[in-house]
Amino acid sequence: QVQLVESGGGLVQPGGSLRLSCAASGFTFSLSAMTWYRQAPGKERELVASITSAGGMTHYVETVKGRFTISRDNAKNTVYLQLNSLKPEDTAVYYCHAPSVASWGQGTQVTVSS
Repeated sequence: QVQLVESGGGLVQPGGSLRLSCAASGFTFSLSAMTWYRQAPGKERELVASITSAGGMTHYVETVKGRFTISRDNAKNTVYLQLNSLKPEDTAVYYCHAPSVASWGQGTQVTVSS
């Protein structure tokens, strides 16, 4: 059974940082590209970042470039998203997604507010 379990969200002040984690199981993680999406209230879900199976290539949406970093540890079957210099507009539910198995996690809430 494919499972993706996100953690690490929370309430943070503008300019703060968070590190999101997504623990994967039930599929060959090391062969799967991984992505992070987010969905803000009233908005469509958007792709935030992606990483290839070996971690050699990453991609970011323009609005987070230079602030967010996606990484992975294939030995731990985990993908991470480091969020720095957070802004109120980053407030959303963040989801981990494995395109190869069309599976989504339950999401973790990130709220940026003073």
